[in-house]
Amino acid sequence: MYSGSRVLVAGAGVTGAAVAEALLAAGAVVTVTDAVAERLGGFPVGVATVPGLTEPPPGTDLVVTSPGIPPHNPLLVAAAAAGIEVIGEVELAWRFAAADDVPRTWLAVTGTDGKTTTVGMLEAILHAAGVDAVACGNIGLPVVSAVRAGHPVLAVELSSYQLHWQSSLRADAAVVLNVADDHLDWHGDAEHYVAAKGRIYAGARLAVFNADDPVSTRLAAPARHKVGFTLSEPAPGQYGVAGDWLVHGDLRLLPAAEVRPAGPHNVANALAAAALARAAGVSPEHVRAGLAAFAPPAHRVELVAQAAGVRWVNDSKATNTHAALGSLGAFDPVVWIAGGLLHGAPVDALVAEVAPRLRGVVLLGTDQEPFVAALARHAPDVPVHRVPARDDEPMISAVRAAGAMAGEGDVVLLAPAAKSHDQFASYAHRGTAFTEAVRAAVGAEPGAGAETRTGAEPGRGG
Repeated sequence: MYSGSRVLVAGAGVTGAAVAEALLAAGAVVTVTDAVAERLGGFPVGVATVPGLTEPPPGTDLVVTSPGIPPHNPLLVAAAAAGIEVIGEVELAWRFAAADDVPRTWLAVTGTDGKTTTVGMLEAILHAAGVDAVACGNIGLPVVSAVRAGHPVLAVELSSYQLHWQSSLRADAAVVLNVADDHLDWHGDAEHYVAAKGRIYAGARLAVFNADDPVSTRLAAPARHKVGFTLSEPAPGQYGVAGDWLVHGDLRLLPAAEVRPAGPHNVANALAAAALARAAGVSPEHVRAGLAAFAPPAHRVELVAQAAGVRWVNDSKATNTHAALGSLGAFDPVVWIAGGLLHGAPVDALVAEVAPRLRGVVLLGTDQEPFVAALARHAPDVPVHRVPARDDEPMISAVRAAGAMAGEGDVVLLAPAAKSHDQFASYAHRGTAFTEAVRAAVGAEPGAGAETRTGAEPGRGG
């Protein structure tokens, strides 16, 4: 399909490497560029690597961009001005899949929060049913690699970045879990961010939507075939919660109390995963078995330790206010560790909502002032400890301060509601720092909570 084509791959991370290998195997002439020169290297013989290109080399037929590179990047602007098609890795994977004529089922997941958990649940359900399926996309394994490996069923996590750069995807079933303002600096404004999310429903055979989320509901409205899920008792045909069970009509799927990680938002994720799996023909029995077997990823409502009646919970993946609200809603009372980079996101509504649950607050990172102001308005009697932004060991200081506030029956919860890059390399690095600081403080052994794993490729979007 691409034999002899001259293709420029923008970005030399995990995605870029997978794209370059796939294109080279297809007979393309491949050049890889990256703004960070030290990323280049380790590519197969035959792949040219050129750091820092700001325009495509002469004769370029196609540019395949990594998801974190925004549309206003000079290289991509120059490509568009020259009439060169720019696509993403997901679009390339779909084209490879269409060309190899192997039947595949695409089950696609997006949303501001909960994507990775939902895709992991979906993969566990499919495996319980004996299906040769793989979780791929924003979860870490590039979609093009999953296609080349020949898996017949793909559980695909898609960020808004990835959706922006694709146009051909026609999923067998797709879901928008929820939508809240995020990544507006990349997309330009909320309208473009929402539009990118909505692209997942284009041509989907079944649109699964969150009936409790007005944006998800609106985006799915044009679909001919759709089904909703809700945390309330469901309407006929919907998925929901009735009698403390996850249900679909008269079918009981799983007791709500058995959903892991805990919290209403993860019950919603489980319902979405169940709906996608049922669309692929999985039985209710296998839905229950898969959800029961699911091992939550690290840094997502992860119990790190329990000591002196206090539970220490790591939800470093709560990198925005929407995610933090879901996490905080699972616990009461809470000593909340929050803060980092807000990128202009407001926190007032979040603080107002969770104020009755708060035993104390410890603030980290650069953007502490919005939290301080909101807490003064909505929780003036809640003690607040501020860790200096220049603290050499900010998480150790935060854990010590939180431990001094917490008493028997409390939960100390890291749910920052902010990005991590002011003080940590990633949300995974931040979560690992919390886990290590807690275990050092309370004397818990490694393994007291879920194992620590690294996160997906940084910068892949929400």
